[in-house]
Amino acid sequence: MKVDLNSDMGESYGAWAMGDDEALMPHITSANIACGWHAGDPQVMRRTVTFAKACGVRIGAHPGYPDLLGFGRRPMQLSSGETRDYLLYQIGALAAFVHAEGLRPQHVKPHGALYNAAAKDRSLSHEIAEAVAEADPRLILVGPPESELVRAGQQAGLKVAREGFGDRAYNEDGSLIARRLPGALLTDPDAVADQVLMMMEGKVRTITGKTIAIAVDTICLHGDTPGAAAIARRLRERMAVARVAAVPLGELIVG
Repeated sequence: MKVDLNSDMGESYGAWAMGDDEALMPHITSANIACGWHAGDPQVMRRTVTFAKACGVRIGAHPGYPDLLGFGRRPMQLSSGETRDYLLYQIGALAAFVHAEGLRPQHVKPHGALYNAAAKDRSLSHEIAEAVAEADPRLILVGPPESELVRAGQQAGLKVAREGFGDRAYNEDGSLIARRLPGALLTDPDAVADQVLMMMEGKVRTITGKTIAIAVDTICLHGDTPGAAAIARRLRERMAVARVAAVPLGELIVG
């Protein structure tokens, strides 16, 4: 079995630091790099791209709402066309740094509130997919399984990747437990590994104890989860024992 391991990276900016990218990067296969709107800045973008290249990690854009104060986790109402242009702008900014390193961006994963809204909003998802296709039709669009975002990507002729979350708890409808609620975040390394390995079998246990079906191509490990690097190390150990290989999306999603 094979799966991609991704993480949201480059979310520091100015004097403000977020996550431990240096400790986590060697354990993942794809990095979603913030594009300066919900987090990140040009220097952080360049450093993160350079470090990802050094670690052999594939690079994708992680665009979000223009909301530094809210870290992109607050819903916003955008007019028709705004989402497409905002996404194209951010993807292009990250691509410039990637191209400067002689690389090509691999994927796009929307961030935070934008990602969550697109999962259910058909119109919003189509604007996101249009932006990705305009930026580079070879890019892989990442979204939740069975979501409007994944369907929009497929309809736009893009390759898509279905994402599961190793360090987040699930509702019975397949959505994530809201971060503000108890039990939403999994911080025990073996609990995360148990959940990921269960996902490799096409299922996940919800917060209520019910088991539901899920199909994933990539697993997200949040860099701001306490002990993220230790979680990732333990997961890779458990994956090796279970003979699950970690491979980047560009090698996993073909055709």
